[in-house]
Amino acid sequence: MALLTILHYPDKRLHKVAKPVLAVDDRIRKLAEDMAQTMYEAPGVGLAATQVDVHERVVVIDVSEEKNDLRVLINPEIIFHSEDQNTYEEGCLSVPGVYDEVDRPARVRVRALNLEGKSYEFEADGLLAVCVQHEIDHLNGKVFVQHLSMLKQTRLKARLRKEQRELERV
Repeated sequence: MALLTILHYPDKRLHKVAKPVLAVDDRIRKLAEDMAQTMYEAPGVGLAATQVDVHERVVVIDVSEEKNDLRVLINPEIIFHSEDQNTYEEGCLSVPGVYDEVDRPARVRVRALNLEGKSYEFEADGLLAVCVQHEIDHLNGKVFVQHLSMLKQTRLKARLRKEQRELERV
């Protein structure tokens, strides 16, 4: 297992749309394993391959308190979402230290492949529904801050660029 480098917003690579995984093989299983280790170490509850500069449709999620319920989603797609919405305060490993409220469908049904390449479906609500939608957004080249107002996005980009310049001086 290896820790992977997480890209930070506003890195342009976070906006690349991930390509479907054509074959679930040892390379994809190793990627999922490395992503899980990286997510747990960060620590976070979800990580999309896009965030580690791999532009294939792979997501790892574990919203359990004990961190013992890892879900690997390969080529995930939302096949149903409820009309009712929930507002949830979101954060992101690619936007460290930033949290804001985002409205999303309260419930979703997801279809994905597992590590054996078999299709499966599950329904999600609460934190799991938020996390699934957040990570699929990453695969589609979208970062959660893009759900915020343009004013908040502009201020956030300016602040993060300033912080990056200060880090580069050190």
